[in-house]
Amino acid sequence: MAASVKEFFDALPGRIGPGKTTGVNTTYLFDIEGAGQWTVAVTDDGVDVQEGAGDAACTISASEETMLRVVNGDQNATSAYMTGKLKVKGDMGAAMKLQKLF
Repeated sequence: MAASVKEFFDALPGRIGPGKTTGVNTTYLFDIEGAGQWTVAVTDDGVDVQEGAGDAACTISASEETMLRVVNGDQNATSAYMTGKLKVKGDMGAAMKLQKLF
């Protein structure tokens, strides 16, 4: 369970094992209000996380509270999206692939 959004992104590369990222191959920008921005590149080889904004096929925006609830399993990402608490810009197909990673 992540205590902060930063802690979640710092630990993300070690949490996603080999084989889980096969076929995803895209870059995401997480713009988390109150916490910062992270660029997450997902390839067949794994996950690379960089703090700050970068080029991305898909941008996920949410408040720090909502993001923590989603990554800790206290809120379903789809319901957060449907209620407007989580916003997606860009490649919606790429966003759907995130559920199998997290």
